[in-house]
Amino acid sequence: MRMVAEKHSMRAAPAPAGGEAAECALALIRNFGIVAHIDAGKTTVSERMLFYTGRTHRLGEVHEGTATMDWMDQEQERGITIVSAATTCQWRGCQFNLIDTPGHVDFTAEVERSLRVLDGAVGVFCGVGGVQPQSETVWRQADKYQVPRLAFVNKLDRKGARLDAVVAELRSKLAAPAVAVQLPLGAEEHFAGVVDLVTEEAVTFDEESFGGKVLRTPVTGALAERAAAARQQLVEAVAECDEELLEAYLANAQVSPAALRAALRRQTLALRIVPVLCGAAFKNKGIQPLMDAVVDYLPAPTEVPPIAGVHPKTGEPETRPASEQAPLAALVFKIATDPFVGKLAFARVYSGRLARGQNIFNPRLQKRERVGRIVRLHANQREEVESLGAGEIGGLAGIKLFTTGDTLCVENKPLVLETIHFPEPVIAMAIEPHSQADRADLDAALRSLSDEDPTFRIATDPETGQTLIRGMGELHLEVLKERMLREFKVRATAGRPMVAYRETITVPAQGTERFERELGGHGQFAEVTVAVTPRDRGTGNEIQWQVSPELIPHAFRAAVGAGIEDALATGVVGNFPLVDVAVAIVGGQFHPVDSSELAFRSAAVLALRQAAQAAQPVLLEPIMELEVITPEAHLGDVLGDVSARRGRVRELDARADAQVITADVPLAELFGYTTALRSLTKGRASCTLEPRLFEVVPPAMQAAILNR
Repeated sequence: MRMVAEKHSMRAAPAPAGGEAAECALALIRNFGIVAHIDAGKTTVSERMLFYTGRTHRLGEVHEGTATMDWMDQEQERGITIVSAATTCQWRGCQFNLIDTPGHVDFTAEVERSLRVLDGAVGVFCGVGGVQPQSETVWRQADKYQVPRLAFVNKLDRKGARLDAVVAELRSKLAAPAVAVQLPLGAEEHFAGVVDLVTEEAVTFDEESFGGKVLRTPVTGALAERAAAARQQLVEAVAECDEELLEAYLANAQVSPAALRAALRRQTLALRIVPVLCGAAFKNKGIQPLMDAVVDYLPAPTEVPPIAGVHPKTGEPETRPASEQAPLAALVFKIATDPFVGKLAFARVYSGRLARGQNIFNPRLQKRERVGRIVRLHANQREEVESLGAGEIGGLAGIKLFTTGDTLCVENKPLVLETIHFPEPVIAMAIEPHSQADRADLDAALRSLSDEDPTFRIATDPETGQTLIRGMGELHLEVLKERMLREFKVRATAGRPMVAYRETITVPAQGTERFERELGGHGQFAEVTVAVTPRDRGTGNEIQWQVSPELIPHAFRAAVGAGIEDALATGVVGNFPLVDVAVAIVGGQFHPVDSSELAFRSAAVLALRQAAQAAQPVLLEPIMELEVITPEAHLGDVLGDVSARRGRVRELDARADAQVITADVPLAELFGYTTALRSLTKGRASCTLEPRLFEVVPPAMQAAILNR
């Protein structure tokens, strides 16, 4: 029997000197994020990690509004994570740079940009709910960035929780190569700890120290047989993809813990294995073994491929290794407005060292800026440092030229890293200042929020002149509105949320416009012919040049392209953007004296509108994937309500003591749905929404939408 008090000093090691020491320090960094569906327990897991590493000295609870990582007023009031929060802590001699991300689909951009700069991730899954809709979304995002992952099955103390069922869902729904490296010790309300299959030990957690003391004992009795069989399955699963372990296994079936741990690490980094751990974070069980797994299985910055980019002038691909000896390359992945330091840019340093007072270059703007203050992040607290080395994540205070997705580099060795792509907003809301005197405050607040959030867009309605704010959902816009009122003290009135419709065409068509005017005593002439063709839904727009320079010279092509973009942005049916259209410029004419950029831009706008109007344009509406978890007694009422909202049920599934309905429902029918669902089921059902696709609005409804 051995008792381990797992509290570790927060004192960081001094900055290494020399290349070898720096590489050694890099091997002790773990950049990882906590990702999951809403209410799976991400923030609770993060809070326990901070407590057991000594970063905080009390346990913060989400339901009490005391979680360190949920520092915003709205997060504490709503009990959800809205913005990703970064922190730094120490465990087993390693520096953890940890980002706790939101689980609500409205804030999926926060997950996207976090995964873009992280080396690893811990996916948290509810032991009862299993793989839920937003779990699939964040898992796909991690797949996109090739991020090695661990899975942590949480809430095993709840009724109906089953580790084996969640592991099976990981394999079937996410196609994840999941292998359990732990077994639960006890079930549901009798859950007491975990069985470590690598060391074949029972791991329990002392309740008097809030789980701070970990007790490891040999596995005995009937549990030993079950653990031995599970370990054998684990060894065989890893040996199937790891030759070194296979050789060790063939030589001796009793594979040592060190050999198994090393093989798990190799295959996790290669994305061929996802180790699955388990616990109950709220009951302080299973967190220290999870942190050990982060050290043992997730990569250091030196173990991920060198970051790739292109030279801004030549376009030639280049890479930067994770080394302080290489030229500086860093990526700004988030902008925040801090009341004390102003604009704060969150950056991940991939190579080189970023120091205070250093000149940094923005290849997008071709401008340089001097670094003022550099801070390490701990939720909403800042700790000033002199520099950030390769592999580290921190904040730059007060810089003006950089925004989300920009690359930081040195001017004599420029590099452009791949930027971050964000989904388009699907909902809009009108907002107006109380008086003309409040207009400047509103504009400043909107600019700041737009800098922070790439999925928040600002537009002006061309017919009414109203300011429209666009976002990812009702909750997203509600939070932004509250921030304007609370943080920026803006006096403004917001309207009812509106659906952000799109337009598209259904048949090919062609349009020609000859622009002949006399402006200011000077002739203006241009002629443009465009052909439009519908594209598959969700493939976006495409512009092709199929006209010779003799008809439209190169000098005017940028103006024609700008005119096409203008026309696509405003549409022809109801001033909604035109999407999924292939535009080909197939003809034109110019005058050697009277032609101008203005004339060609105007002709292009009018030609495209003429073609689109002839191509039988239709409205598109966003369709949401709705998942409702409801008790059996209310299933009929919920299904009837979904049908009344033009919903199509795709799947009906039994889960524990509830029914799970998956349906496609138009966003226009879902305003206030959460409140209606609570009323329908006496508060016993829950739901989640996720954008799925755009579909054509029924003809009868299209006229009603356009006449509003």
